[in-house]
Amino acid sequence: MDFSQRLIESNDWATYLLLASFVLFGLSKYFYPKRFHEFSMLPLTNQYFFVHGKNDEINHPFNIMLFVAQVICVSIFVFLLFRVFNPAEIEKNEWLFLQICTAYSVFVLIKFSLEKIIANIFSVDELINHYLYQKLSYRNFLAILLFVANLIFLYIYQPQPWAMLIFCGAIVLFNAIALLYSYKKNGKVIMHNFFYFILYLCALEIAPYIILYKTFV
Repeated sequence: MDFSQRLIESNDWATYLLLASFVLFGLSKYFYPKRFHEFSMLPLTNQYFFVHGKNDEINHPFNIMLFVAQVICVSIFVFLLFRVFNPAEIEKNEWLFLQICTAYSVFVLIKFSLEKIIANIFSVDELINHYLYQKLSYRNFLAILLFVANLIFLYIYQPQPWAMLIFCGAIVLFNAIALLYSYKKNGKVIMHNFFYFILYLCALEIAPYIILYKTFV
């Protein structure tokens, strides 16, 4: 009788991290139930921005908890992309997840800081703060979708390349729609400062992702 070796890859670390994300979602809902309800309705209504976006409280504990969950969920999903499309990298680099998590956190924080600095230089702090708040809120909502996707791909359905690509496409589409909504809402201001808008779009919305892509691919 021939025996074949069966390798079982442990997902314990991902389980703990997803549990931590779930706890963060739960705490944000427990301490801010009305805010969380309005936040969960983002794809259907803009009430969340009308009520909570007036002061652009980016550093509010609600946003911080969801941002931490976002970092965890995005990092796990990117790790799963490596597992599907480049498994050799996982085998030779045991610190890959921590590198992804650190790179994503640093990337987002540096990009946020640059946007704040540029807003201050051109005296458009109020406009940029509101835009950053909207963008952060939409991406925190995406974290919930990624949380569900991570559960499915880790414990229910063995991720296939086509499934991962379709989900990535859906995430990119949702993010693009969210950005277009923000641009449309601030259309008059953008048209009056069209040159600065194009400069901002190329320097801080397109170039960073090209650099990030070139770094990992």
